[in-house]
Amino acid sequence: MHNPFGVLEFLHWNHPWNNYKYSSPAHWQKVIKLMKEAGVGWVRMDFLWQDIEPKEGKSVFDKYDQVVDLLNKNKIHILGILNYGVEWAGDSKKWNCPPKDNNLFVKYAVRVIRRYKDKIKHWEVWNEPDSGVYWSAQDGLKSYCALLKSVYIAAKKVDPDCKILNGGLANGSNSINNLYANGARKYFDILNLHFFETPLHEGGIKGVSAYTKLARKIMVRNGDGNKKIWLTETGCPGVKRGLKTGNWWIGKNPSEREQASWVRKVYTELLKNKNIEKVFWAFFRDCSGHWDNGVDYFGLVRWDYSRKPAFKAYKECFNKWKKGKNAKN
Repeated sequence: MHNPFGVLEFLHWNHPWNNYKYSSPAHWQKVIKLMKEAGVGWVRMDFLWQDIEPKEGKSVFDKYDQVVDLLNKNKIHILGILNYGVEWAGDSKKWNCPPKDNNLFVKYAVRVIRRYKDKIKHWEVWNEPDSGVYWSAQDGLKSYCALLKSVYIAAKKVDPDCKILNGGLANGSNSINNLYANGARKYFDILNLHFFETPLHEGGIKGVSAYTKLARKIMVRNGDGNKKIWLTETGCPGVKRGLKTGNWWIGKNPSEREQASWVRKVYTELLKNKNIEKVFWAFFRDCSGHWDNGVDYFGLVRWDYSRKPAFKAYKECFNKWKKGKNAKN
């Protein structure tokens, strides 16, 4: 489980709004084979409440059972995200609306953790709760931390050996401070962060590295120095030359070769930090018209599963890490 190489991939996507990204087991098998080739040790994936409990009390696990079994068979570990709202349990019809009653979310989370406790040991509670995109009622993480506490306590009763991660924080040091200020220190086992930078900024990798070091200082200041950091989202587009698409949120889209160079920098520099236990590249496979900008091209492989230069760079970084680990042993 020590392999620090992870990816974010939307293996649960089989909906009109994502162009039916994984519409059959054959697609899962194809992408998981490529993951193994690249050296991926961990996949971060959603276990959507709206998929699993579309109506209160009704459980639908078929799709997730298949994905979990395939990943387990291929010895790829899972970081499962317990997330997002359902219409019947929210104050609005928005998917990013927190539940009106935390107990409803806890029941869903417990049901998922219990079902997979022999196959999944790491769970993340929501995604980017410090962003209005994913948590509509922003209040400095107060309501989120209450939910995190409730899930943590319930999860440990179901599976005392599981590890709980806070929802990946997207808005810098203020969010980390808010997490602690709202009393969440005892209710997550690993600090979970997201950080994006563009390869087109000279010295950009120094900014990523500096942020993780600042996070560590905040942890130590709050008596949390024994915990590790997982960076569960970092990445950038890799857009093939001549392809017309809108720019991603940081600016001009990097080319495929510039993306590959960034992969090398990210995994070379960040894994030098002993406090960073895992780094997840977002995403493994490109999307098709979901964002309608460079974000659709974050993948290490293209929509048609062909390998990008970034795939080769990721694989090289993994092999280098593996060789160094074997040399130490």
